[in-house]
Amino acid sequence: MPHSGRVRIPPETMKSYTLDQCQRLPVSLGEAWEFFSKPGNLQAITPDWLDFRIESSLPDRMYPGLIITYKIRIFPGIRIAWVTEITHLDEGEFFVDEQRFGPYKFWQHQHHFREVNGVTEIRDIVHYGLPFGPIGRFIHWLIVRRQLREIFQFRERALQEKFNAA
Repeated sequence: MPHSGRVRIPPETMKSYTLDQCQRLPVSLGEAWEFFSKPGNLQAITPDWLDFRIESSLPDRMYPGLIITYKIRIFPGIRIAWVTEITHLDEGEFFVDEQRFGPYKFWQHQHHFREVNGVTEIRDIVHYGLPFGPIGRFIHWLIVRRQLREIFQFRERALQEKFNAA
């Protein structure tokens, strides 16, 4: 599924991590794509504890080059801006968002879609790295990896609820 030559890889000197998650939804590929291609729907699949707020105005559908600005809570009482760009998009198959400014030293999130036996498989591949060298690695071990798992578990439950109820 990864598209060679089309994705950026973090610098070799930086410790990088990968989160790879797959989910199947009981909907058509078209219905899944319709939901994910609307940037405003991101709010519905993000846990409340992140205090996620979209700051930029959004179009009805995403497109390559779209810049989205958010504010998130990374720790209690600490909110930061996060700016991402939709760098790649192949209608109905995949899109990629990359951090331009935010909490990570490097963030690239690939979203892949395919129909399998009448359901839609959604695969998320996230490559990321943290700033601050050894301190960043410790923070990853202590906090970040758990938080990312929780975010994607919440997302999985929210999508199951949304599409099973439909």
